[in-house]
Amino acid sequence: MALPGSFGSWMDRGLDWALAQRDGLLASARFRDWAAAFPLTRPIARRRARALFDLCAGFVYTQVLLSCVRLSVFELVRAQPLSAEILATRLDLPPSSTQILLEAAVSLKLLARRRGRYALGELGAALIGNPGLTAMIEHHALVYGDLVDPVALLRGTRRPDGLQRYWAYADGSVPDADAAISPYTQLMSASQSFVAEEILAAIRFDRHRCLLDVGGGDGSFAATVARATPGLRVMTFDLPPVAEHATRRFAAEGLTQASAHGGDARLGPLPEGADLISFVRVIHDHDDDTALAMLRQARAALPTDGTLIIAEPMSGTPGAEPIGDAYFGFYLMAMGRGRSRTPEAIEALLTRAGFTSFRRVPTRLPVMVRIVLARPGMG
Repeated sequence: MALPGSFGSWMDRGLDWALAQRDGLLASARFRDWAAAFPLTRPIARRRARALFDLCAGFVYTQVLLSCVRLSVFELVRAQPLSAEILATRLDLPPSSTQILLEAAVSLKLLARRRGRYALGELGAALIGNPGLTAMIEHHALVYGDLVDPVALLRGTRRPDGLQRYWAYADGSVPDADAAISPYTQLMSASQSFVAEEILAAIRFDRHRCLLDVGGGDGSFAATVARATPGLRVMTFDLPPVAEHATRRFAAEGLTQASAHGGDARLGPLPEGADLISFVRVIHDHDDDTALAMLRQARAALPTDGTLIIAEPMSGTPGAEPIGDAYFGFYLMAMGRGRSRTPEAIEALLTRAGFTSFRRVPTRLPVMVRIVLARPGMG
């Protein structure tokens, strides 16, 4: 008589049982006390305690970072280490408050102590000369306001509007006032440089005739590609008032091979002539229906030998799971649109849009951006 169920189902049940036993141990105060005291398990217990506390204290850490950015602490100590007394004067803070901020920054590796003075730490040094990162840090003050009651946000009983006002297209409308689009256009432009560098390091643009960057903002990505790839024609496509920013940028930089076009990527049509179309940090800003509409417009605009690039942070990235699933999950929910997707989910959308072959291109820093390439079908 055969045993009911497959071998795999027995294995699954066995694994579930084992994990339940582990979880029961971890939830036991007696086991935690033993693990913290036993020499072989003590390092593990300490790491887990630190990780759990970091989850509880994360908001405070971000406020330390925001304070350092707003007070220009990193710029002050960039040239040479300074004493707490000198910094208190330059920051216009009481000495006691200055000391608290400096020690907090040291603990987070934003600053470092050097012979009784304070200098750049390894993380603070990475912020110097990175306007995109500092712009995002300032932007998060708006994010925190929208996430002040996360349970109400999850239940849909509270509709935060800070991010929805900031991202003027979040409600699905097309803003027509420059004042409505300038803030997010500037933020995307400031933060685009490190993303562009990752994409340029992964993709050979010199193998193509013309790039069309959809949702290209003020043209910062298209301009970066144009400067790095002589002979490549580049176009950008975005909402009409945003496209005007790109036109001015291309003219100011003397990029005669670049042009900007205004319209709605959901409705099309997209400009013709490109054999390479890119969506850089665009698809995850939209729900499936809107993303599918844009991808179908791209499919219609591409020749059969053309290529589509989707480049953005993605869900399930090994080693960066909290970024795709926790950070972008809640950020996009507060924004009111979009979702973080795995490469598999993106490829499923591409299939529905008429693309038939896909390739995932490794990037140096997948925590910041991953790339999926797609080719259209023949029909």
